[in-house]
This record gives sequence, structure tokens and C-alpha cells, in this order.
Amino acid sequence: MDHLGKREYSYVELAQKLKAYAEESDDIPAILDDFKKRGWLSDARFTEQLVHARKVRYGSAKVASELREKGIAEDLIAAAVKEIKAHELENATAVCLKKYRGAPSSREEWAKQARFLQSRGFSFDVIKKVLSSITNDEPAS
Repeated sequence: MDHLGKREYSYVELAQKLKAYAEESDDIPAILDDFKKRGWLSDARFTEQLVHARKVRYGSAKVASELREKGIAEDLIAAAVKEIKAHELENATAVCLKKYRGAPSSREEWAKQARFLQSRGFSFDVIKKVLSSITNDEPAS
């Protein structure tokens, strides 16, 4: 209960945490199922909280990967990715401008910015749009 009082956890994540404290005779799945029935543990709430925290800084690929690591069901991941993709272009542009403050001046700089955005989980289509829009907007500024 102490862990759930601090933040949301996924079913799998909380099961892993409790294994450190449990004895062999403890039935962790039964405890977690009881928590789910009472509404104290929810993968949907955990997914919503994680997406809210990550969507501004990371792309859909990175968030989906993190959700898979936490043991979230694919239907919840698909819904989360759909929500993130709605504003992914704006978020990628903001992340890029915050980091680099301007358009790439050479092919090497373009590649550097593209790798940075890719490491943040943005798709290559989004990266191309972001870098071309920054480059096209730069002379007009």
C-alpha cells in the first residue's frame, strides 16, 4: 500500500517490487488481483499518468517501448500511441528548438539533430517535417 500511495504502478511493475519483500508462501498475484478489484491498481490509470508525463518530451515509439517494459497490454499502448501522435509534430518541434535553438547549418548538423530526435522516440517522418519546417522558417525570421 505504501508504494501505491506514492504513485501509480502497473500490475507487472508492482509485482516485481513486491517480490523483494515477499516470502515464498506469499501469494502476490492474489494480492494484486484484490487491489485491482478495489480500484487501487489500474494499468489504464498508470498508462494515462505515464503518457501525460512523457508526451511533451518523447515520441510515440519511446513511450510505447516504456509501456511494454512495464507490462502494459497492447490495446492500452495503442490508445496511448494514438493520443501522443495527435500532437507529436508540435512536441518534436518544441523539443528540437529547445535543444538547438535554430535550423541546422550543415548536413552534419542536420544528421545530429535527426539522431537526437530519433533517440527521443520520434518517427523519421516527423523528424523530416520538423527539420524542414525549421529550415524553411529560419530565413524569414
